[in-house]
Amino acid sequence: MRCPFCNSEDTQVKDSRPAEDNHAIRRRRACNACGGRFTTFERVQLRDLIVVKSDGRQQVFDRDKIIRSMSVALRKRPVEMTAIEKAASGIVRQLESEGEQEVQAERIGELVMNALVQLDLVGYIRYTSVYKDFRNPEDFNSFLENVRELQAQQK
Repeated sequence: MRCPFCNSEDTQVKDSRPAEDNHAIRRRRACNACGGRFTTFERVQLRDLIVVKSDGRQQVFDRDKIIRSMSVALRKRPVEMTAIEKAASGIVRQLESEGEQEVQAERIGELVMNALVQLDLVGYIRYTSVYKDFRNPEDFNSFLENVRELQAQQK
């Protein structure tokens, strides 16, 4: 593992422990060249997933993109980063378990919305309003009716 501070390849694992409900390994490392300490995470990757966009373009799946978009939706909300990472890991595991190498972007958006509705309703509304590209207040009003129904079901 290359040191992020000095780029040396001479690093040493100081501590390893399970993370993300035993779906990853967290390793504390130290660089023998500069003495810097950093953390790495190892995750099982069953296969490379390809995301198929709505216009037909394809790109390599990026777990961090899910975390970034969820973090933006949940900015200034009382949700811990560990909960976001756990939800993202659940989404990745679900996509991998479906067995398809190519995944539609819409499918990923649906899974993110399902995770957000469990984490924080305001974050769910924020994400969905951007994801569904609401253009006028009527779109938003009908969506909020659905949110109210969801809220009633959760009680």
